[in-house]
Amino acid sequence: MGRKKEYFLVIDTETCNSMEEPIPYDIGYAICDREGNIYKERSFVVAEVFLDMKDVMKTAYYAKKIPKYWDDIKSGKRTMKTLFNIRKQVREDMKKYNVKKVGAYNAGFDRKALNNLMRYMTKSFCRWFFPFNTQYFCIWNMACQVLMARATYIKFAKTNGLQSEKGNLQTSAEACYKYLKNKLDFVEEHTGLEDVKIEVEIMAKCFATHKKLDTTINSRCWQIPQVKRKEIESKEKGKR
Repeated sequence: MGRKKEYFLVIDTETCNSMEEPIPYDIGYAICDREGNIYKERSFVVAEVFLDMKDVMKTAYYAKKIPKYWDDIKSGKRTMKTLFNIRKQVREDMKKYNVKKVGAYNAGFDRKALNNLMRYMTKSFCRWFFPFNTQYFCIWNMACQVLMARATYIKFAKTNGLQSEKGNLQTSAEACYKYLKNKLDFVEEHTGLEDVKIEVEIMAKCFATHKKLDTTINSRCWQIPQVKRKEIESKEKGKR
């Protein structure tokens, strides 16, 4: 008898207010399996934030995209719902597919943003967006271990300028996807559902390596490729 299929929920938020106290206005997610097949996808705009918090919305990092959101809502590409109804739909989808694990690229940030939104909107009466027993996994941490610690990624990033001002290799979803697809002109949409789709692909590539992965939330995972880079450069110097 074959192993029962395991489904995951991969989520991404676009936020306003501040990085310390983020408030999501765009919530996109997909129900998928470890091979990257998507069974359900949804894109929501949080009505209470988008409509009623206009001053806060001006602080959104991608505030210039607000007119596009209105176009997407009118066309049906995105659905505007109250936070309560978004949360209700998420939980219904998780129950339908028996989802126990929720992932994101930098899962610590999205978890914090969603919980922060719940507390803000309910005056801390309700503190958690996902069911209490939800397990979280971080696609960023996974990718740093098995995709961006590869010698081929390190060479790709150095050759194509995917480095920070301090000289650190970039480890964003955009940089990782550029490498996987060999598409230097790829630019991440920075809208919830569209970003989720590339994150699902990255997740599937990580699982496909069949390597043992630390899937926990680790805000310092960006250092893994930096350490690997130093090891490679040290070996190269030793050969000269």
